[in-house]
Order: sequence, then C-alpha cells, then structure tokens
Amino acid sequence: MTKQQQRQLTLGVFLTRHGHHPGAWRQPESIGSGRPDFAHWAHMVQTAERGKLDTAFFADFVGQSGASTKGIERRFAFLEFEPLTLAAALAAVTSKIGLVATVNTNFDQPYALARRFASLDHLSGGRIGWNIVSSLADGAARSFGADPSFSHADRYERASEFVDLTRQLWDSWEDDAFENADRESGVYLDPDDVHPVHHKGRYYELDSVLDIARPIQGHPVFVQAGNSDVGRDFAAKYAEMIYAAAQFIEDAQAFYADVKGRMARFGRDPDHLKVMPGLSFAIGRTRDEAQDKFDALEAAVDFRGELNLMGQDMSGYPLDGPLPDLPEPANGKGRWKQLTALARRENLTIRQLFLRFNAVRGHRVVIGTPADIADQIEDWFVKRAVDGFNLIPPVLPTSLDEFVDLVVPELQRRGLFRTEYEGSTLREHLRLPRPANRNRAAAPAPSPVLEPAS
Repeated sequence: MTKQQQRQLTLGVFLTRHGHHPGAWRQPESIGSGRPDFAHWAHMVQTAERGKLDTAFFADFVGQSGASTKGIERRFAFLEFEPLTLAAALAAVTSKIGLVATVNTNFDQPYALARRFASLDHLSGGRIGWNIVSSLADGAARSFGADPSFSHADRYERASEFVDLTRQLWDSWEDDAFENADRESGVYLDPDDVHPVHHKGRYYELDSVLDIARPIQGHPVFVQAGNSDVGRDFAAKYAEMIYAAAQFIEDAQAFYADVKGRMARFGRDPDHLKVMPGLSFAIGRTRDEAQDKFDALEAAVDFRGELNLMGQDMSGYPLDGPLPDLPEPANGKGRWKQLTALARRENLTIRQLFLRFNAVRGHRVVIGTPADIADQIEDWFVKRAVDGFNLIPPVLPTSLDEFVDLVVPELQRRGLFRTEYEGSTLREHLRLPRPANRNRAAAPAPSPVLEPAS
C-alpha cells in the first residue's frame, strides 16, 4: 500500500434466503421455499464476488423458544444455515470475497471459537471476518440454557474478555512457526515460537496453546454492530468494520465522527475502522418503475397476527395509532432510540413506523435509477458519513443482481469502487493492517495517508 492512496468505497452485502423486506417471499421472483438450499446461497455469494464486493455477511438470529412460535404461520422467519458452517462451504466455491460470520459470545467458548475461526481463515485463504455479538434475547437464552440475568454492560464486559482471550490464542504461535522443519536434524519447530496462554479472568480461566497455526490474517477481521454508548466504545476498541443504521445524513455523520473520535483512547487509527450503515434499495429504469417495485413490496406486508416492532409486541395497540410510551428493551438499545426518535419527529403511526423502520430495521432506503442510487452513495461517502454500505437487498436474488449489474458499473465509472480485487485476503480488500503477534515487540508499520475522494 502506498503512503498516498485515494479513499475507496467499501461495499458488503447482508444475505438472507428471500431478501430483507417482509413482503419479499411473496414476490414472484423470490424463492418461495424456506428449505435449506446451498446452491441458492452459492449463487448469491458468487454474484457478490462478480461485483467485486468486499464481503458477504451472514447474521445469526439464533434460538427460537417455544413461546416464539406464536403467529409463526404468517411470520417471515430467519431460519438459515449456521453461519460458520455456511462460510466454510462458501469458501470452497469462491476465491476472493470476504465471508463474515456472526457468532454470539454468550453461547460459545473462546478456545473452541478461536480454533474454528483459525481453521476457516486457513481454509478460505484469509477471507474470514467475525461479527461479534453479545445480545441475549429470551428465546436464545432459553435455547442454550444461558443465564438471562446479565445486564447490558455485563454482556459487553464478558464479550471484551472473550475477544481478548481469542486474540491471545491466535498469537499462540509465531507466523512462521511451522515453516522451518528440519528433517536432517529432526527439529520440527523452535520452542521459542510457541506462546502458551495462561488466563484467569472474571469470566474465563484457560491454560492452553491453540492447536492450529496462526491465522493467515493474524486474526479474522472484527465486525460489530452496537449502537449504544457501550457498544460504540466496544467498536472503538475492537471493531475493524461496524454495521450501523441511519436514515438521515446528519445522524450518519454524527455517528461516524463519534465512533472514530473514540478510537484514540485505545491507541487506534480511525482509518482502521470501516463504518458501514445498512442500505436498502429499489432500482428501476425510471424512478417511477423503481417506486412501483417498492410499493409492491409494501403492499405485500401482512399485518395480521402478532406485530413485533424491534422486539416489542405491538399487537394490543391500534395499528393506525401513535407509538405508545414503552420501556427501553434490554437488547438493541441504540436502535430503539432511533425508532422512537423517528416516530416522534414525524408523528408516525405504528403501521407507518413498521414500514418505515422495522421492515428494514432502521436502515436507509434509496429508490431510483442506477445513477440515482450511485448519487446518494457518493454523497454520503464524500461527506464522511460512511466508509461504505452493507447492502440489504429487499428481494433475493434479483435485487442483488440488479445492484451488481447496474449500480456497481456506475460507481466504477466514477472512480469510487474497484474494478478488480487488488489482493487476496479480506484485510487487503479493506486496506486494513495485519496485526502483529503481540508476543513480539515489533513496531507497527506506519499507517497510509488516505486522500479524500474527488
């Protein structure tokens, strides 16, 4: 990487079976079946790779309690492959795109997870990212037999210890520890290249050496999505990519400046964190055609049965009445504040709020021609509201095909987005430094100076 390098737009895609809009599965172009189908996932990720996207992201809405089946006959459900298993299979049918898998720190152990992620990083050629989640929804806690009493702050504290411990485990070996075996002398490795981990903390106690070589990337790219104050601090300390939600540029700019401004306290360079809000879209040859596509999705939303608004059951309130005063939920505090602020600012009914916020989980929606979509992406990027976007295609696979075939070429013509992958690892795609083994006192390489896009 050169010292002077133009800032480059980052693009990822959040993939689900049908698409993200609640009306997606009812569209004729959507795959109607919810049955697991790896060929469908492979096609979508290969499409994203054809578009030179940085990442394909897989969430994990894990844990369905028995009570959660109420109204399930009409509910669009995120019932998908386990993310790490899916990422392993997709690594074999792709060669460049990064694969970001969600794993919740409440339902795993540092050693087991460090081993799986290191394995995947080697198997994929250095293309794995970890979306670090510490939420504790009631259904998930019941499914795993976890203690649901941990406070929001306690969960982040435990997640912090979890991440620190996995990093120590990935640093168990020097990078070249297994590359100097000498058959003649019988020396397989240098004992100075191994660094046992002795850890006794508040939540975890461990004495071990990870039984696989250090990951190709040093450690997987860390991704996080917290929007609360504690979540922002966690991102400033650990995250290299953060998924955010903003519908207005002023809110996005404030979030961008706030999170990056916190990084100095942790000795980090702000350019080493990519801020990527979600972006939903409807693309047409004309603006009217794009609006018609979006209207068809809105019309397909079924409001019968249980109505869940960011974890709150709204079934007992008038659908066309205002949002009542409700207590802040234990999970998704930042998103809930965004939702209530939007409802009060624009005097939205529950129905309007569901369509405006919950259907796309608070993310921005852009509607128009490919040039219109590119204009809005460029505007937010140049004005330092984002480093890029995590695309949220409303209907899959068609919305992703349209973005790759129509919007990506427009961004490339403007010099905002790559025309070819320049490296092979996810860190190289994102222009992130490879972390040195912290058992070795090597000074970090100087950070590149990034010029604003013209």
